[in-house]
Amino acid sequence: MVEDRTLGGRIFSFFIYSILLIFALVSFLPFIHVLGGSFTTSAELAVNKFVIIPKIWSLDAYRFIFSTNTIFRAMLVSVIVTLVGTLFSIFISSMMAYGLSRKDLDGRKVVMFGVVFTMLFNGGLIPTFLVVKELNLIDSYAALILPIAISAFNLIILKNFFQNIPEGLEESAKIDGCNDFGIFFRIVLPLSMPVLATISLFYAVTYWNTYLNAILYLDSSYKWPIQVLLRQIVVLASGIDHGASLDGEVPPPDQTVKMAVIVVATIPIMIVYPFLQKHFAKGALLGSIKG
Repeated sequence: MVEDRTLGGRIFSFFIYSILLIFALVSFLPFIHVLGGSFTTSAELAVNKFVIIPKIWSLDAYRFIFSTNTIFRAMLVSVIVTLVGTLFSIFISSMMAYGLSRKDLDGRKVVMFGVVFTMLFNGGLIPTFLVVKELNLIDSYAALILPIAISAFNLIILKNFFQNIPEGLEESAKIDGCNDFGIFFRIVLPLSMPVLATISLFYAVTYWNTYLNAILYLDSSYKWPIQVLLRQIVVLASGIDHGASLDGEVPPPDQTVKMAVIVVATIPIMIVYPFLQKHFAKGALLGSIKG
């Protein structure tokens, strides 16, 4: 009987792993196609709609994208906004979440209701723009950070995680003379690295993909982040402005540029993810459990 169960367990595991492998391939194949298509010619892509390994290798799409120094400035803007925005967001989100996780905080239920309410209803595009304008944030990098500095979803995950930290640790710290800030920075944050890494990745992806806010709030093109500039490159490569190029020398190779743009926009976040992967699943799971 034990051998039968072991054999059945192996067959079941093989079946599950096979299904997971199929789903992984189905999810990964589109990106492989985009990656392969970005390194081929428009002619081959027109004949062969689905390219995995190009028959004719070409760097024309990347030459077109990097044919101007503007893209490096836009990349630098996105990196700075992502780093500063992520650090700022994780700092104020964790502080607010820690306060709301304390059961002795007066009015915490009212504040939490306000936080949850914003997940269902918000002021909308025009009221938000008017607020940003009244705060004199138009055409400033702060307009890319402050309006999205706190995510209600991320705040709730942090709050639930902090609620699961044993109260005995905080009581012991108070006996040793720690105040609330000392408890937060010396005990709570060091114990919260898994969830902080997870939320940091969420915020980093949000800031890196900033597009609409940049379109709405930035008037100067030299302040554009990478996503806005890549959109302009796609417009040029789509033939909307026939014969146009970024510097007047390199002609746009159309469809391959669109794929190269996806690669350029995705690779930086993909590079960061492996460093946070070991904390990602653990942090999301622990933070999603209601305390």
